[in-house]
Amino acid sequence: MQRTQPSPWLTTVAQGLGYGEVSSPVRASSVQKRPRVLIMGPKMAGKTSVFKVVFHKMTPHETLFLEPTTQPVKHDVTNSSLFQFQVIDFPGSEDASDQHLQQCASLVYVLDAQDEQSDAIVHKLSQTIARAHKLNPAMHIDVFVHKADGLTADDKDDVFRNISSRLAQDLSDSETSNYQLHLTSIYDHTLFEAMSRVVQKIIPQLATLEALLDALVAKSRVAKAFLFDVVSKVFIATDSSPLDPQAYELCADMIDVVIDVSCIYGVSEGGEMPQAYDDQSCATIRLNNDHVLYLREVSKYLALVCLMHANSSFKIGLIDHNVAELKQSLVKVFEVPRKR
Repeated sequence: MQRTQPSPWLTTVAQGLGYGEVSSPVRASSVQKRPRVLIMGPKMAGKTSVFKVVFHKMTPHETLFLEPTTQPVKHDVTNSSLFQFQVIDFPGSEDASDQHLQQCASLVYVLDAQDEQSDAIVHKLSQTIARAHKLNPAMHIDVFVHKADGLTADDKDDVFRNISSRLAQDLSDSETSNYQLHLTSIYDHTLFEAMSRVVQKIIPQLATLEALLDALVAKSRVAKAFLFDVVSKVFIATDSSPLDPQAYELCADMIDVVIDVSCIYGVSEGGEMPQAYDDQSCATIRLNNDHVLYLREVSKYLALVCLMHANSSFKIGLIDHNVAELKQSLVKVFEVPRKR
């Protein structure tokens, strides 16, 4: 029997987004210039714990023993060619210099949602946003209204609304609106979802990734698709359909389930301890709400996790075929050429 040739729909999507032939790689110089993310905020707002929990897999309990940051600390995040940047954790006792603001692609400002001096802190935040925008208009600014786990649902809404209105009022004269607010906590998925939004803004190929996932969703008849960084559980892209936080939580948790089960029950051919995540990683989980979760390895550090209806799960062969095409397109479009 003659093998069916893979359909070129993902290749066509990539070419249609201005990348020409899919064999044209991203230049190595674009990866060497890693974008910088500056984390700022008042003392004890939880700036360092935000980074440690997301990118160093620190448990929330362990963050209680972190020492206060006394000077800027640089951290490199280099999980994959699609996911490379530098984080600068700035102490709350200092203001970032003009040079720091000019050189950073993104600013994450962390506020303590339970701080009683919110008015003064929000005023300082508005000054920082206005200054950052003046020095670097292209900078992305995200405000984490952090430690929201200590508030009731009504209090969360009130604090969020108050900070949002105060910022809009303070920044009305500066015509600055390029910032986004997020309610976050290290005890749930809100922090990871917010950090995902931060990371996505500094990935120049985001539009291509979203288009590829849109094509995958349409051709495979799945409800939602995420491209996850396995190490941090930050999703670097998703399709253009509305994001349901519960769907994100389920898909993110599936990564932990697959890795944990692989560590406990996996056995390599030689009887040695297998890798927790490799090119054979694939799993399906049936939920009790007539939906199915599907995970498939995309690269050493990336995983595709899909949410689909149970009646679509019988087409796993079709989905596997389309995922294989997705992997090929990602490699061809985004692979950095090796130095000879």
